[in-house]
Amino acid sequence: MKRLSKFLACAVLALSGVLAATIPALTAEPPSPCTEDAMIVFDASGSMSGNLDPFSTVVQLRIDEVRKALRRVLPRAQLNRKIGLVTYGAGAYNQCNVSLDLRPTPQAAAPIMRVVDALRPAGKTPLTQAIEQAAEVLDYRAKPGVIVVLTDGQETCDGHPCELGKRFGAEAPNLTVNVIGFRLQSDSWLGAQSYLDAKCLAEETGGTYLNVHGEDDLVKAFEQTLGCPMMSMWEPQQSLRAVH
Repeated sequence: MKRLSKFLACAVLALSGVLAATIPALTAEPPSPCTEDAMIVFDASGSMSGNLDPFSTVVQLRIDEVRKALRRVLPRAQLNRKIGLVTYGAGAYNQCNVSLDLRPTPQAAAPIMRVVDALRPAGKTPLTQAIEQAAEVLDYRAKPGVIVVLTDGQETCDGHPCELGKRFGAEAPNLTVNVIGFRLQSDSWLGAQSYLDAKCLAEETGGTYLNVHGEDDLVKAFEQTLGCPMMSMWEPQQSLRAVH
């Protein structure tokens, strides 16, 4: 009987040790996903004041489609990360204007929409300069971060988006640049280079290039690039796809 009692006591101690070792591992919380600071780089160049369908008499401005999409996405996206805003192209006609409108901020949906709703598209497309400014705000050499670029056209201010992507890829492995091309491939007058530059910029930083055509596509693209994986599950469509 004494031997049995000793055996049972040893078994209990051994089991206690196993439980003590495993319980912390089971109860430890996994790291929160998609919490890096993010910057939206928003296109307010003159082309964004154009009609969504140039052959239609119904006026649907390009920038209005993006405004509606952001208004749907930002309330969810702001729950997980701080978000900031750089805009380019607004202001004086035909100028290379870039503006830092908001540094990464908690609960950023309302201040971002105030800026975006007030934009008046008129200028050129200083895409490279705008993305560089967003990266600097994120302190991209020292910290991980995400940039989500919205563009409907090619660089027109002597910048080189693909070269910028290569530099980011070499200097900042934890910086991801995602590019949303708004009707970029469908506008043949832009030429192939605009699409290739946008795609290269994303690929060189481990990001995603998405081609979109309307509000619903924009919502899905912003959710995929700005939101969390669990909140942005969607089936790829022909009009909205990652291009690899």
